[in-house]
Amino acid sequence: MKKLLATLACALVASVSFAGEYPDISISELEEAIKKGDVIVLDVNGTSTYEKGHIPGAIDFRANKEKIASLLGDNKEKLVVAYCGGPTCSAYKAGAKAAEEAGFTKIKHLSAGLSGWLQAGKATEKPGKDS
Repeated sequence: MKKLLATLACALVASVSFAGEYPDISISELEEAIKKGDVIVLDVNGTSTYEKGHIPGAIDFRANKEKIASLLGDNKEKLVVAYCGGPTCSAYKAGAKAAEEAGFTKIKHLSAGLSGWLQAGKATEKPGKDS
């Protein structure tokens, strides 16, 4: 019984600590949304990393921070996915929060980040070039 209560207590603490976080999206789900054109992708890694290679179609959040609301467009129901370096990176929150402040309601986080995307063998693109 004590073990069960301890497990439940840990689960409760974990759920409370993740409150306010953005739901995760898998690499395959994101890839499908990109193919369908049903997503806006925000790269929050910084411009130098963005220029080395980013998820196809991603917007460089850092370079466009001041005008991000206009770049996101008018369809507030469109999915917005923010990502940064990988599972331990929290920089994505700045992009997700900016989308939320712009009125977007479907915001997700690619927790695998750019490192996970690359490890999965997915293509990247560089500014001005197609992948």
